[in-house]
Amino acid sequence: MLEWLRVHWGTIFIALIVLAVIAGAVASVVRDHKSGKGGCGGGCQGCAMRGECHKNHEDT
Repeated sequence: MLEWLRVHWGTIFIALIVLAVIAGAVASVVRDHKSGKGGCGGGCQGCAMRGECHKNHEDT
């Protein structure tokens, strides 16, 4: 087991970095969603989905 870890430590390290980046991105999206920020980054006035994105807000 220790020999396998010694041989593959680089791959394991890179995989952990990639997983940390993905977890950070998901956490950011969840945090933005919970705070009411939209995902599109644009205004809602001309959006066809304006009534669906922010149901708890009046016409934003």
